[in-house]
Amino acid sequence: MSRLDELIQELCPNGVEYKELGEICEITTGKLNANEKIDDGLYPFFTCDKLPFRINKYAFNTSAILISGNGSQVGHLNSYEGKFNAYQRTYVLYEFKFVEKQYLLHYMRSYLKPYIILNCKKGSVPYITLPMLENFKIPIPPLPIQREIVRILDSFTELTAELTAELTARKKQYEFYRDELLSFGEIIKGGSTQSSKLCEIALIYDGTHKTPNYKNSGIPFISVENINDIYGSKKFISKEDYDLYKITPQINDLFMTRIGSVGKCAIVTKNVDLAYYVSLALIRPNNKIIDTGYLKYYIESVSGTKELSKRTLHNAVPIKINKEDIGKIKITYPSLDIQKKIASTLDNFDAICSDLNIGLPAEIEARQKQYEYYRDALLTYAATGKIIPRQTDRQTDRQTSMMR
Repeated sequence: MSRLDELIQELCPNGVEYKELGEICEITTGKLNANEKIDDGLYPFFTCDKLPFRINKYAFNTSAILISGNGSQVGHLNSYEGKFNAYQRTYVLYEFKFVEKQYLLHYMRSYLKPYIILNCKKGSVPYITLPMLENFKIPIPPLPIQREIVRILDSFTELTAELTAELTARKKQYEFYRDELLSFGEIIKGGSTQSSKLCEIALIYDGTHKTPNYKNSGIPFISVENINDIYGSKKFISKEDYDLYKITPQINDLFMTRIGSVGKCAIVTKNVDLAYYVSLALIRPNNKIIDTGYLKYYIESVSGTKELSKRTLHNAVPIKINKEDIGKIKITYPSLDIQKKIASTLDNFDAICSDLNIGLPAEIEARQKQYEYYRDALLTYAATGKIIPRQTDRQTDRQTSMMR
């Protein structure tokens, strides 16, 4: 019998009570506009982006969980201890009662996002409300059980963190070589480069401004959320809505995010219909001048990022770049043959870092799935006392021996 079994049989053999989030912590929001961030500020400034910015004044000095209240990252969770500040649509949870903060964090990572999707106010920008959060229900087992669940789940996240750190180091190496290649140097071997505004070598379109009416099937719908897997979309629109699009994607077009994390790109490689939101730009390069793969890597490189940053509206919420300003960014490029060689080389580097079928990314994905499986199983077990099904791979067997 595991330690968790013993605790549950001893402390709550008949199950546990549920409490609403508003009963177990204080919930408030920040007071600031997003444009009050400062480069190299003294304190973290939590907005509705995944990562905090910086600021020189703090409003909170506590142990807190931060929840993004609107935008593409709605429901994203951060945890922080100490002095910080927050945007007016970022929810701050603090002064926890009856619950370990880390247990609550694990629980919300599993169940808060589906709850938000079901209950959020759906408009052009999704957002959540204070009553919605206050009414979110949490199973509250006795504190010793909460701590044992946290101990088990933290062992999974620690391993994932180690693997992620290794992958981050490899990605930095890849980015170094990408930027070196795109500074040309020896690869040109006496050749020359030229610079053009993007609008001079490509056509630029934006997606629909109409709030999508999602379907369970139909034309796949692409937005910032699935830019990394444009063919794996879980959202669809009807053929009738899609027929209203003036421009439909074609092979060798390039999607680029223009809201939030501006400048992330994906190449259209299949002749299939794809619908896309205004958060994306569709770029159609003149492939007699510029190779699509090369253009993708250039936009994502240091040079491209600097060009985009000059024209991005950093004070907007969320951060964005206008379609006309995308056309003004300058692209430096060598001959078409050399562009293709650079793109091919970077494709190989990118595969090492990103292909989920090989190496560290596959290992991280497997460990993340294990964590999510056992997180959901443990939290269900704590609430109901039902037995946890066992997975069978060897790594899981080694790790879950810690549960005994």
